[in-house]
Amino acid sequence: MSAPEIQPPFEEPKDLGFGSVIGGVNEKRLLNRDGTFTSRREGLPLLRSLSFYHYFLTISWPKFFGFVVLGYIGANTLFASLYLVAGPDSLSGNMPVSAGGAFWRAFFFSVETLATIGYGNITPNGMPAHLIMTAESLVGLLMFALGTGILFSRFARPTAALMFSEDAVVAPYRGKTAFMFRVTNSRSNQLVELEAKVLFSRIEGSVRKYDELKLERSRVTFFPLSWTVVHPIDEKSPMYGMTAEDFKSKDAEIMMLLTGTDETFSTVVHGRSSYKPDEIRFGRKFVNIYNPIHEDGTVSIDVRRLSETEEASDEEWAHTSTWHHTGHFAGFSPGARKTRG
Repeated sequence: MSAPEIQPPFEEPKDLGFGSVIGGVNEKRLLNRDGTFTSRREGLPLLRSLSFYHYFLTISWPKFFGFVVLGYIGANTLFASLYLVAGPDSLSGNMPVSAGGAFWRAFFFSVETLATIGYGNITPNGMPAHLIMTAESLVGLLMFALGTGILFSRFARPTAALMFSEDAVVAPYRGKTAFMFRVTNSRSNQLVELEAKVLFSRIEGSVRKYDELKLERSRVTFFPLSWTVVHPIDEKSPMYGMTAEDFKSKDAEIMMLLTGTDETFSTVVHGRSSYKPDEIRFGRKFVNIYNPIHEDGTVSIDVRRLSETEEASDEEWAHTSTWHHTGHFAGFSPGARKTRG
C-alpha cells in the first residue's frame, strides 16, 4: 500500500486588498500621507452609498463648521423666501425699512424662530405665515438636535493622532542597512500596546506585489515618547539589493499600519500612512530627538526634530545597537547624584 501523497502547503496570496493587476509605473499612490485611500468604488447606487452621518464624523473641523454655517444660512434664507412668498402682510411689526428691507426682516425673523429666540418685535400674520412658522420651528428642533449629536460624537469618538516623520531613511545599520521611519503621539493622551505593520508594495513585471516587512521590533508596550520603526535589509528582505533608482522604476510604496489602545477610552485606535520613493532618503539618518535630561531626571524629546536627518557613514553606524538608532539616552546620561553626608 503506497503512502498518501503529501500536498504542499497552500500559500496565501500576498494581497493587501488593492489587487495585483493595478495601474502602472508612477501611478497615484495607494495610500495618502494622512492615511486616506486613493482607490474608490464606482457604480454603487447613490442612495445606498451615501452616509451623511459617517461623512460628518470623518471630515475635518474646518469643513464641518463650514457645513454648519452654510446649512444655518441656507435654512434661514429658505424660510425667509417662503415668508415673502406668503405675501407682504405675512409678517407684522417693525417696518421693512427699519429692518433693512422686506427680505432682511423676514430673514431675521426666521433666525429668531429657528433658534427659538422670539424677541416679539416681528410676528407672523395670517394662516400661511403661521404654517411656515410651525414648520420652521419643527425643522429648527431637528436641526439643532442632529447638529448637537454629531458635534458630541466628533468629540467623543476616540481616534489616534500619530505623527509620522515626513521622510523615511535607508541608512547603514549594524553593519548592513535598514529602512527606518519615526512616529510619535501628537496628543497628550497615552497609547499602550502599540503594534506596527510595514508593507512593501512594488511592481514586478505586469503585476503589483506586496510583502510584509520583518521589523526589528514590531510592538512596544508603552508609547510615551517616540518610536523609530526599523526594518533590517538583509538577504531575506524584499528590499535587498534595491537602489533608489530601483524604488522609482518599480513605483515602490511602503505603507504603515499602527494599532494601539487608547488608555483614556480603553478602545483600539489605529493610524496609517505611506512613503513613496521621493520621500525616502538614502544614506541619511535621523538626528537625535532627545533633549538633555532635566535636573530632576525627566526624559523628554523635541517633536520638532522628528523629521530631521543628517548624513550617515558606515563607520558611524557599524556598531549601532537597538537603542542607539533612536538616540535614546546617547550622550545625555545624567551625572551621578551626590549622596548626602
